[in-house]
Amino acid sequence: MASALWQGNWITRTRIVTGLVLLVFAFFHFINIGVGLLSPDWMDEFQDARLLITRSLLGSLILGTSLVLHAGIALWSLARRRSLKMRWGEALQTLLGLLIPLQLTAHLVFTRYAHEVYGTNDEMPYQIILMWNSPEIWQQSLLLLAVWIHGCMGLHHWLRLTRWWRALFPWMTGLAVFIPAFAFAGLLTEGRRIYALFAEGTERAALMEGFNWPSQQAFSEMFAAERIGLAIFGLLLSLAAAAFLLRKLLLRRRAVTIRYAYGPEIRAERGMTLLEMSRSFGIQHTSLCGGKGRCTTCRVVVENGGEHLPPPDPSEARSLARVQAPDNMRLACQIRPQTPMTVTRMFRPDGRPGRAHASQGEEQQLAVLFLDIRGFTARTAGQLPYDVVFLLNRFFDAIVPAITRAGGTVDKYLGDGLLALFETSTPQRSARAALQAATAIGEALQTFNAELAADGEPEVRIGIGIHLGELVLGEIGSAAHAPRTIIGGSVNTASRLEAKTKERRVELLVSADALEAAGYESTHMALETFQLRGVDRPLAALPVEHAAALPRLLAGEQR
Repeated sequence: MASALWQGNWITRTRIVTGLVLLVFAFFHFINIGVGLLSPDWMDEFQDARLLITRSLLGSLILGTSLVLHAGIALWSLARRRSLKMRWGEALQTLLGLLIPLQLTAHLVFTRYAHEVYGTNDEMPYQIILMWNSPEIWQQSLLLLAVWIHGCMGLHHWLRLTRWWRALFPWMTGLAVFIPAFAFAGLLTEGRRIYALFAEGTERAALMEGFNWPSQQAFSEMFAAERIGLAIFGLLLSLAAAAFLLRKLLLRRRAVTIRYAYGPEIRAERGMTLLEMSRSFGIQHTSLCGGKGRCTTCRVVVENGGEHLPPPDPSEARSLARVQAPDNMRLACQIRPQTPMTVTRMFRPDGRPGRAHASQGEEQQLAVLFLDIRGFTARTAGQLPYDVVFLLNRFFDAIVPAITRAGGTVDKYLGDGLLALFETSTPQRSARAALQAATAIGEALQTFNAELAADGEPEVRIGIGIHLGELVLGEIGSAAHAPRTIIGGSVNTASRLEAKTKERRVELLVSADALEAAGYESTHMALETFQLRGVDRPLAALPVEHAAALPRLLAGEQR
């Protein structure tokens, strides 16, 4: 996962590193402001400790370089964009990034610049007095929010590649809300205190002397420096915009014409995928996997111009082979047209804005549990339908709580069986929850059978299959009736394992994949290999005669 966090070229990695440096600086700066809620002396001591690092030669070099590189790379990236169309989150982060220099320039000039050039003691009380009774206090408060939101969004977009970020996300969200609230509370508390002393007059002279308050001429020169800084930023932003427009113009001159059957004709830049072209021009083009080549919903029939396309790469070829695609069918997310083409979209979204469910699924690695009652049809032969329903409801009332207590949910009931899903933050937790549920089901079944025996009824026998693998979770069905459910090969595998429990005369079969994910060393277990119908490879699984005995079999095997 470390490689996933640091993937990309040196520019991407530089942007990540510089962003982290600036976010760490902002974090401690905002904590410094918030400490004013507790004690003015603590605020001053915290700032003194912080400045030992940030005002040192090395600290200043790292911080200044990070600021220049991060802003420069952002402008360079904007200049190189193919289109300004972007997701709302990306657009918000970009907008905040562009607004930050407009307020940060003034902050830097009247603090660090004033300290270096005029010897001003730019401690927190000086900064607060300087802006307290003016619109600047609101502008700098907005700067705090803009910096923090921009940085948190960047951190989230980076760390969401990891499996552990989902578990930390609620806690980090709370922290992200707490930090600016804490800073604002400190700003208000210390602001009222120090400005009251300054405005009263008796402490003003001492405070100004302690701050080495700049003269009127110094302030005039600082305002001029602020204007110069804003002008430089405006010039750089204008150059980025000019580079974007010039590049757009040059690329448009060598654009390629794409004609959509039953749709418009566009001229798009070479180098983009056909799916990117569709999205850039607002053309509806289905792509459930988001353009990653992991589904075939974006596929098109290339009516004309397909002879100039390179052959499909192995991943695209495998996807097309699954749907038995003809030679002139390609995936729009994988082809990059270089010559004019005419294409027909196989799936056209209906485009209704009021559609009641999301069209995209979500891929996760989770554990599933498939359960079925053995010999149920023979058991209930000749019984009244109401009696059959009564028995099933009693059975499910007995075992389903064991699933929900373990953190699982019943995805669907299948007559005399069910499919349960364990949707947790990590595959390990999901697998452990499934094993815990199987044990609890076995115990609940023993209690239920004892009750049946007391009533003079035969016991119920079950089969359980547990497997962990890739699943797609999504709302499946018509727009008005689309329950959230799961599909994927892992569901079929769990079902086939459950069927094998009948042959082995056991209650439970747990795949080695689920055991390994749960943290158990399966090499010393009595695993058996099964060739399951509809599953490509042989699968190793642990047979368990009675599900309630599973913990004893796993004892001592945890890594």
